[in-house]
Amino acid sequence: MSAATPTAPARPRGAWGRGLARRAGVLTVVAYCLAPFGWMLVSSLRRPSDQFSNSPLPDPVSFDNYAAALDGRNGFVRALVNSLVVAGTTTAVTLVVAVFAGYALARLRFRGKTAVLTLVIAASMFPPITLVVPLLRVFTDIGWINTYQAMIVPGMSFALPLAVWNLTAFFRQMPAELEHAAQIDGCTPGQAFRKVILPLAAPGVFTTAILVFISAWNEYLIAVSVVNDKRMMTANVIVSLFTGQYKYDQPFGTQMAAGVVVTLPLVIAVLLFQRRIVDGLTAGGLK
Repeated sequence: MSAATPTAPARPRGAWGRGLARRAGVLTVVAYCLAPFGWMLVSSLRRPSDQFSNSPLPDPVSFDNYAAALDGRNGFVRALVNSLVVAGTTTAVTLVVAVFAGYALARLRFRGKTAVLTLVIAASMFPPITLVVPLLRVFTDIGWINTYQAMIVPGMSFALPLAVWNLTAFFRQMPAELEHAAQIDGCTPGQAFRKVILPLAAPGVFTTAILVFISAWNEYLIAVSVVNDKRMMTANVIVSLFTGQYKYDQPFGTQMAAGVVVTLPLVIAVLLFQRRIVDGLTAGGLK
């Protein structure tokens, strides 16, 4: 006599409704967040003569706007390179400073550490618009107008507080016994940090790097204030200066295509490294 095949327990009727409601809620939030980018993508694929069409899909599909955006005469390609240089340098330097600062704040004991952390997070609360005029005056006096450092240094000042705060919290969650064990095995404090702590902190460091890069890549206010040479402008600035065929009409299609090109690197980076980003954001949540 064959044994009866075990059957899965029946799922409560109310659970199906709750699961469906959760899925519907998630899909609604995703659609709401992606709607602007979707409309930008659709508008970029329309013909210039169809820019004000309300159809949900471009008909026919045209790449004229991308050809106009990537035309070397408008400086957009060079501006993309400038954005990559500024965002990449800002991310690299910010990360180096934030790793050492975060580790020191997490491990060292000194009077006033809480006040230092408070000042670090408070520094990120100043609106960038309040700093434009002082920065413009200083950079004019020292000859930094139309230079990369005029965009990188302010970008670091805006990104460092968040990076230091994130990494401090991450290093605090790592047990100090890791360094003690490494030093017992013969490592110096520097070697213990470099060979043990830093590799284990890779998810948090990587997540912080992505957040800093996104912030630096999207920066507009400082870049448009301290640079007036077209060869040094970043992509966000150059897009706002696009002009139409007759110099007074608004090239919506070209701007939409340029916006898609500027956004794609961030989308691709998040899709490729989403697991590391999630690991970094949730690391230390469970012991």
